[in-house]
Amino acid sequence: MAFSRREFIGVTAAGLIAATSPDFLSTLQLQAQSPLTPDEALKQLMDGNERFVAHRLTSFEHDLDILKASNEEKQEPFAAVLSCADSRVPVELIFDQTIGHIFVTRVAGNVTTPEIIASLEYGAAVLGVKVILVLGHTGCGAVKAAIQGKEVPGQISALFPHIQPAIDQAGSDLAAVTKANAQIQARLLRESSPVIEPMVKETKLSVVAGVYDIVTGKVALA
Repeated sequence: MAFSRREFIGVTAAGLIAATSPDFLSTLQLQAQSPLTPDEALKQLMDGNERFVAHRLTSFEHDLDILKASNEEKQEPFAAVLSCADSRVPVELIFDQTIGHIFVTRVAGNVTTPEIIASLEYGAAVLGVKVILVLGHTGCGAVKAAIQGKEVPGQISALFPHIQPAIDQAGSDLAAVTKANAQIQARLLRESSPVIEPMVKETKLSVVAGVYDIVTGKVALA
């Protein structure tokens, strides 16, 4: 039986509904989570990016021994980022954050696979992140390859169907498709997850899209 992408995501996520019952969450949920609101969490990310662009990083000033000790038993990130796997996008660095601050998932093309959704559901429901940022970037090789649609080796082409809706929407311009892809993946997270969707509706969580410029270092919300 064939499933559409939305149906496939819904089926794979359905098994997580039981796992996010109150009993399950009360067992796993951390005692201390970020007190930030979704808007404050997003501002903290963007303020960090401003410091990164201005070469005024503060994250390296933290005592790493203290940070490691405070994160031994638990993690308390205030934000989650779905980023491309591209090595030029060092997530913690570009937001001037340090150990334990950002829950990061990475996959080429920053696409929402069932595994990525499951990870971000955990970040939202169990770890208590307040904002999820889907982060595309300029010069993305996965997006470029999907636009070209040429034959590629191995499993690389498995990424293409996830990016195709952005190509259908934005055409063949790399920058436009990159932005559209980030927006579409963020919308899928908001609408396709039985865990994330109600948290967004209750304003407990924000899901946004952005694009990182690998030349300037600037993140622009999309």
